[in-house]
Amino acid sequence: MNETLHIQQSHRSIRSYKTEPVGDEMLDAIIASAHRAPTSMNAQEISLVVVRDAERRARIAELAGGQTWISQAPVLIVIVADFHKTDLGVRKAGQTQIVHESMEGFGVAALDAGIALGAMITAAESLGLGVVPLGSIRRNPQGMIDLLGLPPLTFPLVGLALVHIKDDVPLKPRMDIETFRHDERYDASGYTAAIDNYDKTIMDYWTQLGRSDGLTWSGNLGNSYKAVYFPQVRPVAAMQGLLNDK
Repeated sequence: MNETLHIQQSHRSIRSYKTEPVGDEMLDAIIASAHRAPTSMNAQEISLVVVRDAERRARIAELAGGQTWISQAPVLIVIVADFHKTDLGVRKAGQTQIVHESMEGFGVAALDAGIALGAMITAAESLGLGVVPLGSIRRNPQGMIDLLGLPPLTFPLVGLALVHIKDDVPLKPRMDIETFRHDERYDASGYTAAIDNYDKTIMDYWTQLGRSDGLTWSGNLGNSYKAVYFPQVRPVAAMQGLLNDK
């Protein structure tokens, strides 16, 4: 296994870290990796907002639901769907942008944001840093938009905290790879047994970490997926001009 594969297959989220700042050279290299990541049709409809200011990070921690550890991370990068940028290009071409009003548009922006996120994770971990991806920035999207000064036709999709590792953690186990990889045709016949086994495995993992509050995979999903857990995403996206009605 080469070093890149080892880094990718050793990923874990780090929430115990040093207060040491992330240097400019490291940060620039990580951002350059995302900048070179592919986007659909080379639209480059992704922008990054780098947050290092302590007060702004503290506010983001509040908007994310009181996750104080976010405020302690020296760098937070917010990945933004940016159809404001593409709209300028479309207007220059003498056309009217419509794609931002479609499910396709929002979906492709989320996909490209994920590609950028993955590139930054690999880059950061290759430099010995720890990372935490943050979907919680969508908990209060209007607050994030106001805080970051985002214009219409943009939306904050996900964040990434960059840190120097203090206390490492063991890899979180995953469900059997046969529930992930399907050859030729989708096959869910083994899902029930795999979920039962994984619920036991993940509880053993929580025990290993001394976490008495850990839940089974199915129990955690039951708590989260029984409702739309970030209900402000759709109305705020609509107010930003991302209507998803086409």
